Amino acid sequence: MRSASDDLTARARIRDAAIAAFARDGFDATSLRGIAKEAGVSAALIVHHFGDKNALRTECDDYVVSVFIDEDHELIVAPTRDRIRTALHDLDRYGPYVDYLARMLSDGSGAADRLFDSFLASTRDVLADQRAAGMLEPMSDPEMTTMLLTLIGLAPVVMRAQVARALGTDQLSPAGLLRTTLPTLELLTHGIYSTTALLDGARDALAAENSTSDGDAS
Repeated sequence: MRSASDDLTARARIRDAAIAAFARDGFDATSLRGIAKEAGVSAALIVHHFGDKNALRTECDDYVVSVFIDEDHELIVAPTRDRIRTALHDLDRYGPYVDYLARMLSDGSGAADRLFDSFLASTRDVLADQRAAGMLEPMSDPEMTTMLLTLIGLAPVVMRAQVARALGTDQLSPAGLLRTTLPTLELLTHGIYSTTALLDGARDALAAENSTSDGDAS
């Protein structure tokens, strides 16, 4: 007779197999039969625990979100704002969750929205701490800057394959992360232009546009 603990173990095994399969092959290309094979269970047992593939995906979405934003989650023991960094430094263990996260963010879902909002809030908190410490330059639009920094952080995750092809190495690997560190900090600290000509031109153009818009409104 199967015990309740056996059911819980099977459910977790199915969920983890589904996370790996969805991350690797995509939701549409993954079948319950394939997940069952990876999990070492029957397709009927997946239906017993989850009902159908959509319900299983919802369970996977919620679990992966909790991995990265739940302080009490047992999988990654790190503060919320450091969980992505922790996962990226141990891809052998956390790689499927990182890849699933990328699928979520590109496919779009309510869970993906919660995850993105959490990353955005973490970036906002980091910038607030750095601003209080006197580390930041003045910003014309702090919230937009927060958004851009969040996108910079997530781009290598969402576009992992494309970045690896362009660089010839996985940017999320230890070697790739090491290569990224200085150029990223150089970009954020010094920028890339040696003159303010483009910035000044953009400011003048936007000021003229705003002036014209105000005149039309009146």
